[in-house]
Amino acid sequence: MKVIMLGAPGAGKGTQAKLISEKYGIPHISTGDIFRANIKNNTELGKKAKEFMDQGLLVPDELTCDLVVDRISQPDAAKGFILDGFPRTIPQAEALTNALNKRNEAIDYAIDVEVPDEVIVNRMAGRRACVSCGATYHMTYAAPAKEGICDKCGCELILRDDDKPETVTKRLNVYHTQTQPLIEYYTKAGVLHEFDGTKDINEIFDSITELLGE
Repeated sequence: MKVIMLGAPGAGKGTQAKLISEKYGIPHISTGDIFRANIKNNTELGKKAKEFMDQGLLVPDELTCDLVVDRISQPDAAKGFILDGFPRTIPQAEALTNALNKRNEAIDYAIDVEVPDEVIVNRMAGRRACVSCGATYHMTYAAPAKEGICDKCGCELILRDDDKPETVTKRLNVYHTQTQPLIEYYTKAGVLHEFDGTKDINEIFDSITELLGE
């Protein structure tokens, strides 16, 4: 089962990806994790990616795709995988399609978690992160026991710059410009399935498992 998660930042696709991973026993793969693992292990691909990242440049599509293909070739992905955060653009999607075609494989499901922009801005504004251990909370959905204090280590919780309304709005604009065309791409491929991301987390997951099967 080869799955791609689509949806704007803060739509909840990462949460659903983790639930799918746990239920079906397939790895939840994010490009951030891939970059960090390859750089930490000093692989040849990791060295190349680090050169770009150290200059503040985006890692080129071809190299990113090579890193993803290397990751999905690992033994734990033999039964399938969930890609979260890749592809982000049409060229990346085409590179992934071509790479999978060479292996006589294809994406089975592109799951799009749809949430209106204004809901996402409000959601992100409620997030808080621990300055010390990195634990995350939400003031409405997963609040700490004591306001502003981390349950795990007792340190201060902050609203990260990434979660501030003005930053979130910019990220959403980038998403609509670059990533939303993927909706059409995977619709044409016949594998796109949309889910209402404003519903309860478990309700969304139940709908997704109805699609994927038991």
